[in-house]
Amino acid sequence: MANLIAFMSMSLDGFVAGPNDEVERLHAWIDAGDTEFRFSESDEHGFQVSRASADLLRDTWTTTGASVVGRRTFDLAEAWGGSPPGGMPYFVVTHTVPLEWAGEGSPFTFVTDGVESAVEQARRAAGQKDVGVSGVSVIQQCLKAGLLDQLYIDLVPVLLVSGIRLFDHLGTEAIELERTRVVAGSGVTHLHFRVRR
Repeated sequence: MANLIAFMSMSLDGFVAGPNDEVERLHAWIDAGDTEFRFSESDEHGFQVSRASADLLRDTWTTTGASVVGRRTFDLAEAWGGSPPGGMPYFVVTHTVPLEWAGEGSPFTFVTDGVESAVEQARRAAGQKDVGVSGVSVIQQCLKAGLLDQLYIDLVPVLLVSGIRLFDHLGTEAIELERTRVVAGSGVTHLHFRVRR
């Protein structure tokens, strides 16, 4: 079965956004290099990252076939203008369906019956490829439910001091991780972990 992989940029002190959802400092690395990376050939907006980051992103995105995101991430990204990264199907965990994005031809499937259902649907859509997960709440839910296989952190050398933490609300049981890859890029260190079960 394909892996369920969480993707997130994070500060050294564990924040994935500032107090008002600011992410500029955490995403500065996507314009800190001399190598272009695009999620797909039809993608209008590319990144300018280091060669090491570009190689890693290519490895990661070519094996990802669907994505699960939370409604907050979907709203903050303004639905990516209707063209989500990678051109793959996106499954949005939500309590209410935004009718303007629902319907035939939409790259979004809105899942109102929980993260487990969203993951199951995304795995079917991805076939043999991996499923990406993004958004703080959705990643936390997947970790708590024991669904997550891998965790990819783009660690940025900044201390935000306050904001939204990725690893809050995980319960009281320790979650063991095994480091599988470390790649140094410009303004970022990519850390990959396998979730031990």
